[in-house]
Amino acid sequence: MRQLRISRVFEAPRALVYRAFTEPEHLAAWWGPIGNTLPPEDIAFDVRTGGYQRWVEINADQPGLRVEVRVELTDVVDGELLEGVMHVGGRMPDGFEPHVTRLRVEFHDEAGGRTRLEIRQWAADDLVEPAREGWNQAFTKLDASLQKATPWRT
Repeated sequence: MRQLRISRVFEAPRALVYRAFTEPEHLAAWWGPIGNTLPPEDIAFDVRTGGYQRWVEINADQPGLRVEVRVELTDVVDGELLEGVMHVGGRMPDGFEPHVTRLRVEFHDEAGGRTRLEIRQWAADDLVEPAREGWNQAFTKLDASLQKATPWRT
């Protein structure tokens, strides 16, 4: 397994970015590559150490694909840390097999009310670059979601 490291600063307060990861309706607004959606009825969260996050991701171009994601949360510090084991399966795009990765997401305050996100993901060698591209596409959607998030700002 290789470690993928991503650091990104968002123009939003830490509490808001954390909520984007931990509240189902907000995760659904940005998770996954561009064009993918998360049906609300297929999302279930229990965000705490020992809890879980589960969702299904559907590709608009191939709606028969239903990628099932389950994260077993091994460490949660409210507003600061999400760590766990991510199980990815279901009906996946060609070239991808079910897999398991470890994931650590840290949320840090930055000057001017911004947030620095530090992500570490341990994955098989052949998944590191697709994971990096997936995060980059998702962050494009997250940036847009955070800018629209005025009603749920804290």
